[in-house]
Amino acid sequence: MKRILLKLSGEALAGEKHTGFDEATVTVVANQVKQLVDGGVEVGIVIGGGNFWRGRESETIDRTKADQIGMLATVMNCIYVSEIFRSVGMMTQILTPFSCGSFTKLFSKDRANKYFAKGMVCFFAGGTGHPYFSTDTATVLRAVEIEAEGIFLAKAIDGVYDSDPKLNPAAKKYDEITIQEVIDQKLAVIDLTASIMCMENKMPMYVFGLNGEGSIIKAVSGEFTGTKVTA
Repeated sequence: MKRILLKLSGEALAGEKHTGFDEATVTVVANQVKQLVDGGVEVGIVIGGGNFWRGRESETIDRTKADQIGMLATVMNCIYVSEIFRSVGMMTQILTPFSCGSFTKLFSKDRANKYFAKGMVCFFAGGTGHPYFSTDTATVLRAVEIEAEGIFLAKAIDGVYDSDPKLNPAAKKYDEITIQEVIDQKLAVIDLTASIMCMENKMPMYVFGLNGEGSIIKAVSGEFTGTKVTA
């Protein structure tokens, strides 16, 4: 593939601590992405904010404010991960849908394309910039806007199952499944809004476990062992 959108879980990047940052984990991710970039793949990245904040778990804070905190959590994550990427030899830029002073640049498709042409990794932080939309929706939105060839979802589990494998040892893993089947079976790979956007824009997804050795490189280069979600 020439251009991909990689979605990273905030919790996964926190390692065994589950909160904050784990530099060793992020460095492993950075080295894998560098191999892809060195091989000519253009990489856009969205990072969740769950290692800092899950606003929907609060029953006190207004939903709009809770979502705004979550957006800022993703900005913090992207600033940190971007710097680790730079430390292993990549050029990066962070784009947000709202102004963050000198911390980031405002997102536009033209600006992203300019950075890709320079061999830079683009981090898409801040979600969609609006409450009531998750980073799942932001992931699909940015993938469609930049015309990525696929979305790669790096998760804590190694694919899509018909039930929770942590609770059901007999859970069946899918090698391939349609986004319509994901919606019908309520498999919650991504949220409903994001799922419909994938279906309408015919955007394929590749769901795989982040923790496997060389997992990102294998997923993109053809040694994929996760679940392909077709549109």
